[in-house]
Amino acid sequence: MRSVLALCCGIALSAQAETFNAKVIAVMDGDTVLVLREGGSGAAGHPPASSFRGGQKIKVRLANIDAPEKDQAFGQQSRDSLLGLVGKRQVQIDSQALDQYGRIVGLISVDRRNVNQEQVKRGMAWEYSHYHADKTYVGLQNAARQAHLGLWDQTSPQAPWQWRKLHPSPVGAQRSGPSRSFRGTAPVMLYDMDCGKKRRCSQMVSCDEVLFYYTYCGVAVLDGNHDGIPCDNLCKGQK
Repeated sequence: MRSVLALCCGIALSAQAETFNAKVIAVMDGDTVLVLREGGSGAAGHPPASSFRGGQKIKVRLANIDAPEKDQAFGQQSRDSLLGLVGKRQVQIDSQALDQYGRIVGLISVDRRNVNQEQVKRGMAWEYSHYHADKTYVGLQNAARQAHLGLWDQTSPQAPWQWRKLHPSPVGAQRSGPSRSFRGTAPVMLYDMDCGKKRRCSQMVSCDEVLFYYTYCGVAVLDGNHDGIPCDNLCKGQK
């Protein structure tokens, strides 16, 4: 558990909200890519960032959307759509937050096209309005559904968060290359990089959330008994 906390701390403390250019070197699924950031210092006119040195590979999850899993119906089509949009291309990434896997969550654009919105517009992903306030995605999804585009041509398309609950990953399995091992039964959670106002274990809903506030936000009081494990009721026994 201590090694997990150290790993999460290293990932979280190094991440920062910024915009940078990168080349997509792999598309994991319909909402996750692996990129290689350009340059080291002041890439593309942006200030240098200690967390992203030249040549570093970065896993990025597209913000505001949730695509079908690879083993789920329409998962391959969703991945192929994203591959056609960004595969081996130079893109701009506007990082927004971290998720519980330590991935950057952000907006991706190529040739001034918002790729996140394009996936929803094509019917290749669900909008994820629970974690954002941009209703543009809701409108794009409604239009895709009415036109029976992509996954909306299925009789009863299943949302990926529902699919994950019915198909939990075995312990040690990884969803789109997370930095830790999780059972994968919950939707992908996004955490506010400004840290918000949560300061007590009673405000937390999962060990993932606890680890974010404990490591990234530095809320030391979550480890009230100083045993190195924050919020024992949620995190004790976690691997």
